[in-house]
Amino acid sequence: MKFYVIAGEASGDLHGANLIKAIKAQEPEATFRAWGGDRMESEGAEIVKHIRELAFMGFSEVVMNLRTIKRNFDLCKSDISNHQPDAVILIDYPGFNLRMAKYIHGLGIKVLYYISPQVWAWKKNRVYDIKKYVDQMYVILPFEQEFYARYDIEAEFVGHPLLDEIERFRSIDGPAIHSDKKILAVLPGSRKQEIAKKLPIMLKMTAHYKEHELIIAKAPAVDDSIYSDIIAGRAVRTVEGQTYALLDAADSAMVTSGTATLETALFGVPEVVCYKGSPISYMIAKRVVDLKYISLVNLILDREVVKELIQGEFNPANLKQELDRIISDEVY
Repeated sequence: MKFYVIAGEASGDLHGANLIKAIKAQEPEATFRAWGGDRMESEGAEIVKHIRELAFMGFSEVVMNLRTIKRNFDLCKSDISNHQPDAVILIDYPGFNLRMAKYIHGLGIKVLYYISPQVWAWKKNRVYDIKKYVDQMYVILPFEQEFYARYDIEAEFVGHPLLDEIERFRSIDGPAIHSDKKILAVLPGSRKQEIAKKLPIMLKMTAHYKEHELIIAKAPAVDDSIYSDIIAGRAVRTVEGQTYALLDAADSAMVTSGTATLETALFGVPEVVCYKGSPISYMIAKRVVDLKYISLVNLILDREVVKELIQGEFNPANLKQELDRIISDEVY
């Protein structure tokens, strides 16, 4: 079979790579053409467009890049039409992938959606497009199956792929991260826009935690210059492709909202969840997002397990206050 896979960011590339590997184990002759990254490519996918050219964060950022997004969309449509795959696998990335689902459905090609868009959080009307244009939905959070059932959509709960990924990491005797101090992990995100907004605030903590070594987990698709310009001589270390090794060794963590919040929790590391977008994006998000929490940890457990510092609350004073608690207060 010929598969076409579309992911738009680092987590999608990771989960897409594992999916490709699993499909090949059952069907060795399967071929894959993809919008993805280095991980999918390492599993044998032919990359049409790399994720480093696709990740736009927030409403205002998307608006500023509308021309590029349209060019990408047109390229994807023509490439799928020319390639004629047996099935297209969409991975999250809803703004792009749900539009593609409509087009692919019109071509008579099977549409499979792995890792649901967060329609339960905002833009619930998107669920009707999913019902019309997606042949099978595979969800990774337990409450998503119940959500789709309310709209008479049979979604298959397949478990969260991070559980497999962390188990795989623990089964391999890979390189560990060592330090003479306790480690404060810094996970500033996978997009250059969020790194530019959050990392400078996170790095202000170097002045307060001399007994800790701050180690930054770099994203694979982000240029090194983004980090070097922000670090600017501070005594911090960076690692790339070793996020799990870092979390395995960490005493505490500062984490940008997203998949990384769940990864950090699964390693049992106390964390502060940090989010800061452009003022316009945040104002729009507050009006349209129907959620009590932004981190997957709190959403899954439906209570505040980890502190979320959002927008104006994400500042050096609040960050230090919460880090003091998770580092020093054992009861907390």
